[in-house]
Amino acid sequence: MLWARRAPSLARRGAPAGAAWGWARSAASGAKSGLPSSESRADSKYRETVLLPRSRFPAQLPGRLQPEAEVEIQQKCGFAELYSWQRQRNTKNEFCLHDGPPYANGDPHVGHALNKILKDITNRFHMMRGYKVHFVPGWDCHGLPIELKALSELKETQNLSPMEVRQRAKEFAERAIEKQKSAFIRWGIMADWTNCYHTFDRKYEAKQLSIFHKMYDKGYIYQDYKPVFWSPSANTALAEAELEYNQQHVSRSVYIKFPLLKSPPKLASVIDGSSTVSLLIWTTQPWTIPANQAICYMPDSDYSIVKCANTGECYILAANRVESTAAILDTQFEVISTCKGVDLENGSCAHPTIPGRESPFLPANHVTMAKGTGLVHTAPAHGMEDYSVASHHQLPMDCLVDEGGFFTEAAGPELQNKAVLEEGNEAVIQMLQAAKSLLKEEKCVHSYPYDWRTKKPVIIRASKQWFVNTANIKVTAQELLKKVKFIPASAVNRMLEMLDRRTYWCISRQRSWGVPIPVFYHKTTGESLINSEIIENIIQIVEQQGSDAWWTLPVEQLLPRKVAAKVGSHDVLDYVQGQDVLDIWFDSGTSWAHVLEGADQRADLYLEGKDQLGGWFQSSLLTSVATRKKAPYKTLVVHGFTLGEKGEKMSKSIGNVVDPDVVINGGQDYIKEPPYGADVLRWWVAESNVFTEVLIGPAVLSAAKDDINKLRNTLRFMLGNMADFNPESDSIPSSEMYVIDQYMLHLLQDYAKKVTEAYKEYDYGKVIRLLQAFHTRDLSNFYFSIIKDRLYCEEEKDPKRRSCQTALAKALDGVVRSFAPILPHLAEEAFQGLPYKKESESVFRSGWINTSSLWKKPGLEEVVEAVCAMRDSFLGSIAGKNALEYEVVIVIDPGLLFELMETLQSEESSSVSQLNEIMMASQTTLLSELPIETATDENIIKGTFLINLEGGDIHEESSYKIIVLPAAKAKCLRCRKYTADSPLSLCPRCTEVIAGK
Repeated sequence: MLWARRAPSLARRGAPAGAAWGWARSAASGAKSGLPSSESRADSKYRETVLLPRSRFPAQLPGRLQPEAEVEIQQKCGFAELYSWQRQRNTKNEFCLHDGPPYANGDPHVGHALNKILKDITNRFHMMRGYKVHFVPGWDCHGLPIELKALSELKETQNLSPMEVRQRAKEFAERAIEKQKSAFIRWGIMADWTNCYHTFDRKYEAKQLSIFHKMYDKGYIYQDYKPVFWSPSANTALAEAELEYNQQHVSRSVYIKFPLLKSPPKLASVIDGSSTVSLLIWTTQPWTIPANQAICYMPDSDYSIVKCANTGECYILAANRVESTAAILDTQFEVISTCKGVDLENGSCAHPTIPGRESPFLPANHVTMAKGTGLVHTAPAHGMEDYSVASHHQLPMDCLVDEGGFFTEAAGPELQNKAVLEEGNEAVIQMLQAAKSLLKEEKCVHSYPYDWRTKKPVIIRASKQWFVNTANIKVTAQELLKKVKFIPASAVNRMLEMLDRRTYWCISRQRSWGVPIPVFYHKTTGESLINSEIIENIIQIVEQQGSDAWWTLPVEQLLPRKVAAKVGSHDVLDYVQGQDVLDIWFDSGTSWAHVLEGADQRADLYLEGKDQLGGWFQSSLLTSVATRKKAPYKTLVVHGFTLGEKGEKMSKSIGNVVDPDVVINGGQDYIKEPPYGADVLRWWVAESNVFTEVLIGPAVLSAAKDDINKLRNTLRFMLGNMADFNPESDSIPSSEMYVIDQYMLHLLQDYAKKVTEAYKEYDYGKVIRLLQAFHTRDLSNFYFSIIKDRLYCEEEKDPKRRSCQTALAKALDGVVRSFAPILPHLAEEAFQGLPYKKESESVFRSGWINTSSLWKKPGLEEVVEAVCAMRDSFLGSIAGKNALEYEVVIVIDPGLLFELMETLQSEESSSVSQLNEIMMASQTTLLSELPIETATDENIIKGTFLINLEGGDIHEESSYKIIVLPAAKAKCLRCRKYTADSPLSLCPRCTEVIAGK
């Protein structure tokens, strides 16, 4: 007959009530089982004839056994050789995941685990699918944090030479790399760990400088005097990606008056003759007042001239800030006149603390009305927008603050050598007070940038730095970014916004531990000397000797004489090497040029945390677009950060920091911190929604362990029932298998398809959900319960038994392969536990899930779902009771549904038919009309089943009736079905099997 499929209902999903086969869990003694002693002796006589599962695969590995077993599996199954093996395969299909380098400044943590395990799941999946995986692990090795940690180990650091600092920093980074590498290997990360990349490798440094060279030649790199984020605590410039914002920072905010010096012409008639007039200013950075060069206003906004009720003085401020400002100053303002901002043009005021300094009124679009007075104090050396205004109007941009965050001599004797964020701030406030310009001081809690390494506040400070002009790159970068696939898709907008805000990129750092910017400075004039010849020469030197050469070689070897001669200098000794190094984001952002292979040099995937949207993702994009007008990646996967299981930030003081090593090997107290092994860590990563914040803690890890143990039980059942089965010689063709076994293959193919798609979309949480549903619902609760009698009680080589063993072997193989990328240790353990010969000693060397199109048979679901609907009606009527104590009469009017049921049971009554097996009763009778002698209204269960055949062309709703009756026969002492003629005899089926033995 022609069969068609329909969507599976929930009919087959629940665990059948009281239907578990009794032998595997029956008590050994008659007393424990509650059987009479004579029955117990007879019962035990047949126990050895039952084919119970046999497997050495344990249901769980307690205590230290789990981590020890994983290490043994890694060695036995060749985890260390797997990467090089797959690189040698003869295939054109290649998958490249470019490893964003973790920072070599500390011990491995759960953030590392989240990132590396996600990458490894991805790589293992693609490898099993037949791809040649390209994955070169690396480390980001330069920069301030490493330098600071290395120096923190010393008592005296003031007089260290740059080379001494560099040596200490490199040694520290190397130790951190070894710690992290050992952890990554223990987590089961597949890679060639003998060929990693490090940003301090001389070939890497030379390649980085070649990218610098190309960008310089194209005009993207330039030197300028600009305000940049500056860390006084680290004495260096910072990029935005190196900042973190403290939402609870407290500033000393002030309201100040700047006395009117020159009336704006359009307001002369209103202002002239009035009492003292001042502009009202609010700032949270009083220390920047000495650097003031202008007052900015919004041309299109309304401004008011008001009279103060307390003092009689007149002030100018934004019209919509009059009431709120008066309330803050605890006074009342009388509005004398209102004008447009443009009417303030050509006016000026006197500087409140510097006699003779005039500050002009200038229009600017960055002025906001959300806070303050609508007039912005402008210090070009200490603000990005201030700098733009100053550039446009040719204002002075002198910086009065040095590298340590102290006022310089130019700030005057009252301020010199005072820290601007501390006593310098206080001194400026006192000067304002003395000048009677301070109207009010108050504390302001607001978001403020901190150095993410030193955890101390930064300032904005003008200094001479090297920059990348991102304004000329980002339009192309944004267009190319729109062609990159983002997971989750929302991440693209965040990255585009970040790019849009980035007008320039400060790439110079005032440190020793890094790649030098290849520039020389004239000893007398301070003028910089850099060109292609210089850069090319330095690249050759670095490639041979490493970047240490910049500090160890004399200038005459670094600077070609012909270059010096071209600029009019007869002696290279007139020049000195620059001391700035490249920003570490430039370091790591050029990794694509060193690591990626082929002419295209594009990775299929970059996979990192969301902080890299403004970090490595962006620096990689900018360097690639600047030098070759293409993105270095095709897909970006962006994951969240790790938090405590209650959603709180991890902190040692709170005590919620999770150490991956403790997760794997256990802590000092095994009760509080049991050893879970690496697979629990990997399960946690996979099951989490990694696209948001990822929670971890004791409860999360314990639940992961329980989930894996449930999976182990499923695997153990399947392995145990494979003991006498060899797929090569014992398998049954799918066309000859029982319908329920065919149905399992049908479900397996559907499962394999969905799992594969979930892996392709990097949705590993969905993989876990599919796996759990399949192994608990479809296999354990449904299929295993149905086939146990056939597995245990049929003759060993009977085709009926081989049929379900064939399905079990396919299911076991498919399930193990499906979770292998996530749980490689468990997958190999199960694979090694197979009792028959395998094509390979490793599941990872033998490919992905193998299914057949023959498994998808039209109408297969229809038949099984129909039986399950009737079975659920039956089991629901005897809730909590043993289904084997009953027999079932199914009554269906002649028609399509009856024909479907006849394919499972040709005779009227049977205890061994396929229909009875699925119903799980002792006997099933199939009739086309009600038997009058047994039917009453009370014991008839009625139901309907909707049949869709041939894609809906045949649409028929059939009704059925079920009569549940107590079993009429005695319980068979071997199979426990109520199908024996007497209490001490076997049923006909068991009698036949025993006779065969």
